[in-house]
Amino acid sequence: MNKFFIISLGLIISTAIYAQQALFGGQAIVSPEIHPDNTVTFRFVAPKAIKVQLTGDFLPKQKIQTSFGEMDAAGNADLTEKENGVWEFTTPSPLQPELYSYSFIVDGVKTSDPNNVYQIRDVATVTNIFIIADGRDGLYGVKDIPHGSVTRRWYDSPGLQAQRRITIYTPPGYESNNQTYPVLYLLHGSGGDEEAWIALGRTSQILDNLIAQGKAKPMIVVMPNGHTQNPAAPGESSHGMFKPAMGGGQREAVASMEDTFGDIIKFVESNYRVKKNKANRAIAGLSMGGMHSSRISSLYPNMFDYVGVFSAPPVVTTMGGNNQDPNAESEFMKKLEVQKKNGYKLYWIACGNTDFLYNGVIESMKKMDGIDFKYVYRESGGGHTWDNWRIYLSEYAPMLFK
Repeated sequence: MNKFFIISLGLIISTAIYAQQALFGGQAIVSPEIHPDNTVTFRFVAPKAIKVQLTGDFLPKQKIQTSFGEMDAAGNADLTEKENGVWEFTTPSPLQPELYSYSFIVDGVKTSDPNNVYQIRDVATVTNIFIIADGRDGLYGVKDIPHGSVTRRWYDSPGLQAQRRITIYTPPGYESNNQTYPVLYLLHGSGGDEEAWIALGRTSQILDNLIAQGKAKPMIVVMPNGHTQNPAAPGESSHGMFKPAMGGGQREAVASMEDTFGDIIKFVESNYRVKKNKANRAIAGLSMGGMHSSRISSLYPNMFDYVGVFSAPPVVTTMGGNNQDPNAESEFMKKLEVQKKNGYKLYWIACGNTDFLYNGVIESMKKMDGIDFKYVYRESGGGHTWDNWRIYLSEYAPMLFK
């Protein structure tokens, strides 16, 4: 037996042992455990811990002060130590059908659940997720139905003098037919990027299920990166693995999203089988993306018949009831007059009644009323959160392209 063979055999054995440890050496507990009545039990092994807590968006909210004002934040609950150092918490009442996120806090240090591999990133925070079945799970869950495709593409933006990454959903059957499709341009918020609506918003699951149920027309959904200083999400460009931050990070924006949006439309209409008219284009966004949507649709008044503004003041120079730039607001209102004259089919505004931008949304609508600019307003409970934005998308998409 030669030396090379012995070394190779040793490497194979050591690799197999490591793999077995990865497979079988984990914690033999279930967390989260969803019970038949939709209560949920969480468990965490920490035999030397003094205090273990759970934080999640299904717990009673707590108010926190941020640079944007007072906002809702996930609540906390204490776990109780059981046998063998296993800490446990069961929700006191059943959870409603929804996608939920959570983390543990062990002696003051936030950590993920080692027994749950399902995680998502929101800005620079990574949390575990789980889904309560039925109800809206019919939209958020993966069903045994035809599925669309999600691709990440790079497009050339002459306006930004850069190659930029974009996420595109094509509906079931797109690759195997010759049909043309309407397009929804779907924009993220200040903490997001081209991954946000797919990962956090469950866009592909929502569209797959709506289309399968006959509630929405098959459509292409285009999800660009709204931060012009970043060509792509963190770790997906030559900028490297920088830490995500609100507003896109430390770099200065090189140009406005609004002025260069035509580059995105040109790429889509040159590379995909789309219907190239106003009646078959829609735009919508959340928070910053909602402001982008209102401004882009006013800047291109013959481009979109459908506009959705989620959790954002449509009069984009209004923030929390305070006018940032009265002159800019006046110019924007003139653009709305042109948009009204050109006509559109739906201008849909949605906001939670505890959202920190709620007052700005109400004030914006008063200004729109002043020029008889027609819109549909949908007010929900809750605040500036993804559970609201997923609902808004699931309600907005079926109204498109009628």
